[in-house]
Amino acid sequence: MEMFHLRYFVAVAENLSFSKAARQLHMATSPLSQRVRDLERDLGSVLFERDSHHVQLTEAGAALLPIAKDVLGRFDDIPWRLREAISPPRPVVYVGIPPGLHSALRDRLRTFEQRCAAGCDIKRWPGGSSDLLAGVQRGELAMALVHLPVHAEGIEVFEVMREPLGAVLPAAEFGARTSVSLHELVDHTYVSPAARMLPSYYDEVEARLRAAGIHRRMTLDTGDYGSTSEFVANGSAFSISMLDPESGMWKHRSENTVVLPFEDFDPALATGLIWRQDRAETHSDLRRLIDEAKLALSGPTA
Repeated sequence: MEMFHLRYFVAVAENLSFSKAARQLHMATSPLSQRVRDLERDLGSVLFERDSHHVQLTEAGAALLPIAKDVLGRFDDIPWRLREAISPPRPVVYVGIPPGLHSALRDRLRTFEQRCAAGCDIKRWPGGSSDLLAGVQRGELAMALVHLPVHAEGIEVFEVMREPLGAVLPAAEFGARTSVSLHELVDHTYVSPAARMLPSYYDEVEARLRAAGIHRRMTLDTGDYGSTSEFVANGSAFSISMLDPESGMWKHRSENTVVLPFEDFDPALATGLIWRQDRAETHSDLRRLIDEAKLALSGPTA
């Protein structure tokens, strides 16, 4: 019994016709019928009941059909199973992603992932900028997008986007305004999420607010930016966030808040790609990925 005997048997069993099976197999009916008889002789069982008008599986034929299909399936799988067995495992590259990523930057990230799809799987790892930096330093992340500035030994930084910041204000008080000055906010409370969620750039923002005479503070013990907006909406409070409606942070706004540019303050939050310098120098594959990421992620702010 050879593998082709099983193929011939399955073709006849599925068509219940020797002539149809022969056409499917691109052969004449007579040799097909002979090969099936050879299989029946080898197995010691009649597989088909045939007459001049009908072909039916016998009990033995019906029992053989799923067995033959399973054997043929396993046989046909040999080439790709062999390739899978001898091919090196597909590499997985983890890239850190901070909250509130700009939509344009997310589009560029998808472009980067598509360009790398043939050689590796890119997996996103969410977290705050400080946690992502630590992940890169420990070697758990190949690279990360983080909010700048970042000052860490052995870490390289490539800025990919700079977003202007504005004041998140209660719509009831500032809904008709197009801008606001810092001195107008002296009697308002500055509301911010938990410190662990804020980029280090906000230390500079804090210093600027204090210099302007804004000393009232409310720090929420949460990383939920939506909660910050809800507190602002209550009145006599403000927060600071991205001005661009395409920013990922806009989904955390409420209908009771507005975002206005400052008249006397020009803050901007930069996002950069970071990686460990020593790993990039010793791993050529990682160096190529970093170069590809820099190319895909850099560009004008949308």
